[in-house]
Amino acid sequence: PTPGPVAPATAAEIRVPPTLRVGGADDERVAAPTRVRVPAIDVDSGLVELGVDADRVLVPPEDFATAGWFADGPAPGSTGPAVIAGHVDSEDGPAVFFRLSDLTPGDEVLVDRADGTTARFAVRTVERYPKDAFPTEQVYGPTPRAELRLITCGGIFDREARSYRDNVVVSAVLLG
Repeated sequence: PTPGPVAPATAAEIRVPPTLRVGGADDERVAAPTRVRVPAIDVDSGLVELGVDADRVLVPPEDFATAGWFADGPAPGSTGPAVIAGHVDSEDGPAVFFRLSDLTPGDEVLVDRADGTTARFAVRTVERYPKDAFPTEQVYGPTPRAELRLITCGGIFDREARSYRDNVVVSAVLLG
């Protein structure tokens, strides 16, 4: 699709469940993420911490070229679904996750951590969901192992709402 201007406040529109179990059982031994790399789509971005607004909507990164980690959830590599989000584009063109929907099962996602280690994930699925039918529990719900979700906008750009109609969600599992 042709990129359109995206308002930062409405770029993600991903609601976080109020019952979210924060962190995994092994969070204390997993260092915070500092960078995400996705070689298949030429992504190499530092990570900022993300939170939610008063309506529990995930607040996307201010910088369109930088991805962010949902810091109230599990750290990448600990038990549960760690979430990293980024913009698809801006008024100036492609953003950090512009090619996220191009990923295929088996592609590698690398998350560098503050302690110098790197968590290696393999893409399992790439899905697109209408924002009004976002699978919150599937994305944020507990998992028995370390998983990763990469999220951005997708689908048709709604000029009136200044937002895309869908979200792209990549699910990946920890290797090793």
